[in-house]
Amino acid sequence: MTPSARRTSSSGIWVGVFAITMSFAAFTSALFVREGTADWSHLVLPPILYVNTLFLLASSATLEIARRILRGGEGMPKAGAWVALTMLLGCGFCAGQYRAWLDLRQQGIYLATNPNSSFFYVLTSMHALHVLAGLLALAYLAHRLAVKRSAMRRSIFDNTAVYWHFMAALWVYLLLLCRMKL
Repeated sequence: MTPSARRTSSSGIWVGVFAITMSFAAFTSALFVREGTADWSHLVLPPILYVNTLFLLASSATLEIARRILRGGEGMPKAGAWVALTMLLGCGFCAGQYRAWLDLRQQGIYLATNPNSSFFYVLTSMHALHVLAGLLALAYLAHRLAVKRSAMRRSIFDNTAVYWHFMAALWVYLLLLCRMKL
């Protein structure tokens, strides 16, 4: 891959990351404005969210291990196993998010219960959708590692890693935001 093509590929992922950042910045701004109203109340975050954080941070670490294995030339099957573990942890995160929503439902807290519950559901569901997109990218990556067994463009792996690491960082931000404001 030529340096120009690599820069173009990298630019695309950064444009996507920037767009997602701006979307969540808009949600954050709306939350700060809405928080000042009289009908705002706080909710207790489901404890599973902290386990989810560990899943997502661990998945970011396993993906980085896979990337370093490929860079070191240790082979695609070994890297593929780490990518599979990354996907498993990502699925665990999504299952945990669903569990958090069920926990809130059992408490009688729904999307339209109050403004802060609305923000919680919107923020976490939008993030979960982006994580699902990341899981699709990881599945493609795992497929390429398992089936192709030939030289894979490093930019595909690197761009997927940038996106996945960004999802982990975004989640930490959202968890802190929810903890402080919701």
